Amino acid sequence: MEDFLESGQPSKYLYDLIRDYPRRAGKGIRPALLLASCQAHGGSLREALGPAVALEMLHNAFLIHDDLEDASPRRRGAATLHEVHGVALAVNAGDALAALALQPLMESSLLGSRVSRRLIEEFLLMIRQTTEGQALELGWRRDNVVDLGPADYLRLVVKKTCWYTTVAPLRLGAIVGSRDTAALDSLSRFGLYLGIAFQIRDDLLSMLGSCERHGKEALGDIREGKRTLMLIHLLATAAGRDRVEVVDYLASAESERSLVDGLRVLELMEAYGSLAFAREYADGMMVAACEAFDDAFAGARGAAATEFIRELIPYVITRTL
Repeated sequence: MEDFLESGQPSKYLYDLIRDYPRRAGKGIRPALLLASCQAHGGSLREALGPAVALEMLHNAFLIHDDLEDASPRRRGAATLHEVHGVALAVNAGDALAALALQPLMESSLLGSRVSRRLIEEFLLMIRQTTEGQALELGWRRDNVVDLGPADYLRLVVKKTCWYTTVAPLRLGAIVGSRDTAALDSLSRFGLYLGIAFQIRDDLLSMLGSCERHGKEALGDIREGKRTLMLIHLLATAAGRDRVEVVDYLASAESERSLVDGLRVLELMEAYGSLAFAREYADGMMVAACEAFDDAFAGARGAAATEFIRELIPYVITRTL
């Protein structure tokens, strides 16, 4: 990826910024899935490297903008880009990194014009789905939408998380490895289940973990009013004064939400079984992913890569980072 993170000018105001997030340690699940899917469908790492790098660069561009939209102070154990350099420079760096992410896709031209075009189509579909999902989340928070159910959460997560975290990486890798002959519907189904489990686990870790361990602000999702599965469950099950308390908390300005208030919401989530509900829901998605896996990789040609993807299923639900 360093080869595509240009060292141009102005370095201080742009190129140093776009190299920041990619150099912080991340999980790397998206490029790993893409590369493994390519190998599982008969391709090589070299063939999929361009799309994998493009995906990771775009992910980091999304993170820059996501941190701005959430007013997050921390990312991967350090201050967010806008906290260090200001909003204007951070926005510009995110824009630049998203544009530069298209460069590695040019490597796919070696696969022929038809496959290259398919990769670009998939990339654009992924971007559209992701930004639509982000718009849903931001809109729900702005309008303080509180009458939501699990189906609404799934609609959000499928767009915001699944498409660019699991579905698109699997599809992109399969397109490269099979030269666009692989059946993508079964891969998408597996990716959806895996992605939903991933996001629920991520929400639980963000809510219950520490800043030092997870690199994010403690109770950040609660403070930001994110419509996690736990919050949606709490709003649907809390009674009387408890529900009013949560709704009033969400209606307040984010700057007015104290740590004590956030801990109270977390306490209510525990009392009303919202955390347990989310864990059980994620477990159900893991079971569904296991059942969908065999169909998704029925014609796989790379045994080691296929097994790597299979082993990601329990990792997603048991990970601590």
